[in-house]
Amino acid sequence: MGDAGEGLVDADSRIQERLDEVAREREQKRAKGPKDPEAVREFESLRMARAEFERQLATPAYERRWPAIKQGIEELDRRMNALKDRLE
Repeated sequence: MGDAGEGLVDADSRIQERLDEVAREREQKRAKGPKDPEAVREFESLRMARAEFERQLATPAYERRWPAIKQGIEELDRRMNALKDRLE
């Protein structure tokens, strides 16, 4: 019966060690932060603009503008991909 108790204690200690490790990793990521805060702001702005274009693309009232909207989405994607290097 004593062996079963030791197994539970070992499992609890392993779980606690893993939780501590995950907490340390999370704190390190938070402490690092993005390389360029301005790039984060710009990326979020582009992401919101892309969402607006997608909303317009789904609306039949904008059918005549669809080619321009699609071109705008492609441009936003290009800019967002260029910013990803500055974010990492």
